[in-house]
Amino acid sequence: MWDPAAYLRYDDERGRPFHDLVSRVPAGRPRAVVDLGCGPGTLTATLAARWPGARIAGLDSSAEMIDRAAALGAPVDFAVGDVRDWRPAPDVDVVVSNAVLQWVPGHRELLARWAAGLPAGAWLAVQVPGNFDAPSHRALRSVAGAGPWAAELTPLLRETPVDDAVGYAALLTGAGCAVDAWETTYVHLLPAPVPADHPVLTWMEGTALRPVRAALDAARWADFRTALGARLAAAYPVRSGQVSFPFRRIFVVARTGARAEENS
Repeated sequence: MWDPAAYLRYDDERGRPFHDLVSRVPAGRPRAVVDLGCGPGTLTATLAARWPGARIAGLDSSAEMIDRAAALGAPVDFAVGDVRDWRPAPDVDVVVSNAVLQWVPGHRELLARWAAGLPAGAWLAVQVPGNFDAPSHRALRSVAGAGPWAAELTPLLRETPVDDAVGYAALLTGAGCAVDAWETTYVHLLPAPVPADHPVLTWMEGTALRPVRAALDAARWADFRTALGARLAAAYPVRSGQVSFPFRRIFVVARTGARAEENS
């Protein structure tokens, strides 16, 4: 179960990659725009302002997230659904998927299918976190594998569930798209008030720790949280009341059918 409040604790920091991604989509007057994995909908709502003439839709597998999104009152059609089951309608000219596909095994095949199903000249814009080798995730895997919860947690934590920018560029170029791919490392400066929890721990509670929390009862979750918090405090020290939290992200923007046009 997703917790929209936990996810939105760092909404400004989480939102910046979305805005950087969409800014590289030069679509003029798309007929329909779909945000796959829209979460609480706050970022999806900005697409209605960017393309006021388009039909905007948001899809997410979490009913809690969609309830939060629907309460915004934005001119967006929000619905619960699995991105793996989504198929593009003929009028979809822009697809956005922000920080979603790392949760989807086999998503490379999914990207190729979307590229093939979209009309020629459509835009596919994707961002995934690339921080799975960061100290935060190394600490997460280490604590998960060392405690009494190892048998339950180890299968839930994959080492590197995403590709790099070069890999996604090759995939979508091979699907006939013109591709713009890049990577960015954001340095988030997170306030660290005392005696509150370490900010990287509270950040991870909104995303990476969600399957861990679901697998453990309250007592073991408290023990796990304490152990991980100690590791994170050592890896990300507090300086001048804040923590520097580098976060790598991977972006790809593809225009469908463009390679075929270039070669014709």
